Amino acid sequence: MAASLRFLSPIALRNRSLRNRVVFGAHTANMAEVGLPGVRHIGYYEERARGGAAMIVVEPMPVHAATVLTRGNFRPNDDSVIPAFARVTEAIKRHGALAIQQIYHVGSHGDSDLSYHPHWSPSGFPSYHDSDGSHAMSDAEIEETINGFTNAARRCHEAGFDGVEVWAAYHSLLDQFWTPWSNRREDHWGGSLENRTRLSRTILRRIRDVCGPDFIVGLSISDEQDSSVVLARQDMVDIIALHDEAGLVDYVTCGTGSYFDFYKVMPTFLYPEKLGIDLAGSIKERVKHALVIAESHIRTPENAESVITSGAADLVSIVRGQIADPHLVNKTAEGRPEDVRGCLSCNQMCWGRRSRDYWISCLVNPSAGREFEWGGDRFDKATAPGRVLVVGGGPAGLEAARVAAERGHAVTLAEASNVLGGHFRLAGLQPRRAQIIDLIDWYDRQLTKLSVDVRLNTYVEAEDVVAEAADHVIIATGSLPPETGFQKALPQWNIMPGWERGNTSSVEAVMARQMRSGKRVLLLDESGGWRGCGTAWKLAEDGHDVTLITPDPMVGRELQRMAADAPLRKVLAGLGVRFVLESSIVEWHGDGATVMSHLDSSRIRIGADTLVTATTNVAADALAQALLAIEIPFHGIGDGVAPRQAPYAIFEGRRVGLAL
Repeated sequence: MAASLRFLSPIALRNRSLRNRVVFGAHTANMAEVGLPGVRHIGYYEERARGGAAMIVVEPMPVHAATVLTRGNFRPNDDSVIPAFARVTEAIKRHGALAIQQIYHVGSHGDSDLSYHPHWSPSGFPSYHDSDGSHAMSDAEIEETINGFTNAARRCHEAGFDGVEVWAAYHSLLDQFWTPWSNRREDHWGGSLENRTRLSRTILRRIRDVCGPDFIVGLSISDEQDSSVVLARQDMVDIIALHDEAGLVDYVTCGTGSYFDFYKVMPTFLYPEKLGIDLAGSIKERVKHALVIAESHIRTPENAESVITSGAADLVSIVRGQIADPHLVNKTAEGRPEDVRGCLSCNQMCWGRRSRDYWISCLVNPSAGREFEWGGDRFDKATAPGRVLVVGGGPAGLEAARVAAERGHAVTLAEASNVLGGHFRLAGLQPRRAQIIDLIDWYDRQLTKLSVDVRLNTYVEAEDVVAEAADHVIIATGSLPPETGFQKALPQWNIMPGWERGNTSSVEAVMARQMRSGKRVLLLDESGGWRGCGTAWKLAEDGHDVTLITPDPMVGRELQRMAADAPLRKVLAGLGVRFVLESSIVEWHGDGATVMSHLDSSRIRIGADTLVTATTNVAADALAQALLAIEIPFHGIGDGVAPRQAPYAIFEGRRVGLAL
C-alpha cells in the first residue's frame, strides 16, 4: 500500500533525483551559536534526513547586515560560516537527502534591536515587524544587496549545499520590489513589471553564473489575498512565469501569509489545512520548467498524498509535521502510518519559542533541538531493565511510560479515571482541538504495542506503591483547580469574596461536564491561554452568553507568541463573547459579580448565572507527600510537581524515561 502512495515516488530536480516528494522546508530554528551552526543544528537536520525527507532546506541565512532578524541568525558576509555549514551538509547528505540553504533579505520589515542597522527597502516604507521606518535604497546599495545574495550562494556552494532557495515570500525585500504599493520608484528598479522584477532576475542570474549549471536555485513565495496592498494572485503568477520562462528557477515554494497578516505564515489549528495549494495550483498551471512545492499547514502523510494526487504541486513541504515526528516519511513508507506522532498545529514550542528568540522545540517531541543529546525519538535499551510503576495517565505519565517501555523496562501505568490523557484530554474537547485526542490515542496505541500494563480506574495510595515493589516509581498525578477563586491580580484575598455563594466552576469541570453552566456565564481568565479562551469558545458555541474577564490588556495574551491570539479573538467576537479587559472580580454575588478596573479602580456589576474560573492550578501531590513520609524513593514529574503547560510535562516524561 505504501509503495503506491504518490508522495513517496521519486522525482527529478535539475540533474538530481529526489527519493520522494517530501521537503523539510525552511524555517528559523534559531539554533546558531555566535552566528554559526553547531551540534544542535547538525543533530536537528540530520534526524529529518535520517527520517526520510528527500530535501532539507536549512533555515534562512541573512545576506546583509540590514536583514539580521533573530539572535540565532547566521553570520552575514562572513566566509567563516563555510566550514561550519560543511558539517551540516555532510550530516544531511550522508542519509540520502539533498541539502539546500535558504538565503534572505527582509527589506523594510527588519528588527533594529537585533540588526542595529537601518532597514533597507525600495521606497522607504515602514516596518511591519518593529515600529521603525526604512531607508530607500540607492543604486549602490541595491548593487551591494545583489552581491550579498550572490556571495551567500557562493558560500553555500563551497559548503557543499546542492542549491539555495532565494526568499521572496511574506513581502520580503524581493516581494517589496515586485509590489507596486511598496515600490514607488521611478527609476529602472520600479514602474513596469520588467523593472520591478529586475532585482530578483539579476540576483538569480548571478547566482547561476557564480555557482554553475548543476547548482539548484529555488524561489520561495507566498500568497495573502486578504490584504488589498499585496500582489493579486494573478500578478504573482505572472511574475513567477516571467522568471520561469527565462530559466532562472528550478523550483518554487508556495506558502501563505505575509507581514500584513503574519498569522497565516505559521497557521494554527484555527485555519484549514493545506493552505498553500491554491497558490501552488495556480503557479503549476503556468510554469513550464520549475517544480512547484506546496507548503503551509500540510502536516500529515494524508495531507501530502492528497496534494500530490490533486496535481496542485509536485512536492510538499512538511515542516511542523516533521518537527513533531522526524520519521514521518519512513514510518509511512514502512506501512505504519498509525505510528506517526501528529503535529498539533499549536505553535507552542516551535514558533512560540522562536517568537521569544529561543531555539525551537516541539510540544509533542521534546527531542526536537536536543537530538545531539537525546537522539531523535530513537532509544537505547537500558543496561539493567527493571519494573517501572507510573502513577498518572496525563501527558507526563504517558511519555514516561512509553519511553521506559521503549528502553526495555516492564511498565505498569495506573490511571485513576476511566480514560487516559488527564486535563490534556479536556483541552482536546475544546473546539477544533481534536488533534490532542488523536495524540492521546497515539499514546494508547504505542503503549499497547509496547505491552505496557495500563490499569484504568485505579486510584493509587502509598501502600499500593509499596505492594507493587517496582524498581522505579514515577509519580505524575497532575494538578487540580484550587476552587477558591484566588486571583493573582488581587493577592490580598486567598478566597474570592462571595465564593461561598456557589454557582462557581473551574474550566476543567465545565469541559468534563461535571457542572451545568447557566445561560449567562462570567469566565474569569488569568491564564491568558487555551484553558480559559478555549472554554469560552466552547461555551459560546453551545449557546451561552459569555463575558470574558481578564486582568490582561488583551484576551489571549499567552497566545500572542503562538500566532493564535487575533484569529481566536475574531472567533470569540463572532460568537458574541464580550471582553472586559484589565479587570478583576472583587466580589461574587451568586447571580453576578462586582468587577473592578485596574486602570482607574472603577467598579461595575455584571449579572451572571455561573462564574467559571481559569486560574492557576495547584499540584495534586498527596501521593508524593505520602511517599516522602515513608521514605519511598520516586521521580516526580509534570503538574504533580508544579502546574505548567503540556510541553514541560512531556519533556519531563521523556527525560525521566531516558534516565532509568
